[in-house]
Amino acid sequence: MIKFSELKNGDYVLAESDGQAWRGEVVDFNNDEKQVCVNTGVQDLWFETEDLYPLPLDEEQLLKLKFTKHVNDDGSVKYMKGAFRIQTPKQDDFSTFEIWYRNEKRIMTHPISVHDLQNHYNAMTKVHLTDDVI
Repeated sequence: MIKFSELKNGDYVLAESDGQAWRGEVVDFNNDEKQVCVNTGVQDLWFETEDLYPLPLDEEQLLKLKFTKHVNDDGSVKYMKGAFRIQTPKQDDFSTFEIWYRNEKRIMTHPISVHDLQNHYNAMTKVHLTDDVI
């Protein structure tokens, strides 16, 4: 489950209903009912927050977000999108990693989800991180 207060328009989440799950984009909020509207790529559907789950950040998600990958000589991996960088200590290890943009650097000491990365990216670049296609 994701807290209602953590979500912003454009965040990607896993939305579940009747045993089916979709990767979708948050497109609207009903603050009175604490419901979230998610575009599943087919249609917009309203969900309770207990039916929304974070998408774990991994290489697959970064590539969907249009990051490019570079494997360094020491085995660490750098993902790049414009001037924004993510560096993991080794392939497929997102347990701790660094993100930076220009002169601002953040060290992540635990795995994060895609919507968390989107919120860091937005705070650092003032641009919303999107894949432009669900």
